[in-house]
Amino acid sequence: MSIRKMIALHPKDDNNQALGDAVHHLMYCSKMCLSCADACMSEPMDMTQCIRLCLDCSDICEATARLGARRTGDDQPMLRELLELCARMCEACAAECEKHDHEHCKLCAQICRECAEDCRKAAASLV
Repeated sequence: MSIRKMIALHPKDDNNQALGDAVHHLMYCSKMCLSCADACMSEPMDMTQCIRLCLDCSDICEATARLGARRTGDDQPMLRELLELCARMCEACAAECEKHDHEHCKLCAQICRECAEDCRKAAASLV
């Protein structure tokens, strides 16, 4: 089962595909950033900044996914701001990961870029 389907089954769902896509990517991005940070800790060179950004990105993605999955009540202005912040955080994390040749950093950068794009689309879809 996918989170998109779960959100769509909610009685208060407004059929916002962009938000469902963003929540889906946010969940994956959070875990990918966490895994990348852990892998960076094992690299022989100083990866402090990459680790920090990956962990921050993971936390922000997780929080954004949690708020995005909630359909009861109305908190669209805050969710829009959080989606926009998350897009910026994902871009910063991707930019840092792209500085490194490690495969885990390349994968992390890719999911971060995809997630940032989906967050921007979801933010724009909120009225």
